[in-house]
Amino acid sequence: QVQLVESGGGLVQPGGSLRLSCAASRSIFSINAMGWYRQAPGKQRDLVAEIISGGSTNYADSVKGRFTISRDNAKNTVYLQMNSLKPEDTAVYYCNAAFYGQRRRDYWGQGTQVTVSS
Repeated sequence: QVQLVESGGGLVQPGGSLRLSCAASRSIFSINAMGWYRQAPGKQRDLVAEIISGGSTNYADSVKGRFTISRDNAKNTVYLQMNSLKPEDTAVYYCNAAFYGQRRRDYWGQGTQVTVSS
């Protein structure tokens, strides 16, 4: 089990940058995958980026080249650096921790609002 706390959201102008942080309550070294998802009003929650325990990463096509996910195992923290933000990036961003096994177990943070607007 793990508790996740996101921070770093806010209001930013188009073209701006934000860095989201996700602090975990335990070591993230053994967590199979850590990721960021987002949910806009009236839409489903979608994967933005994930980093697997071996270090490989996956990104949604819409954020490739603009967003970067990283992890600091010593600080039990995962980051999402978001550059060249667009209005369509506006959403609540959720941190996720996934444990693989016979059945996948997912844990979520409370979410942080990102609003891109002039």
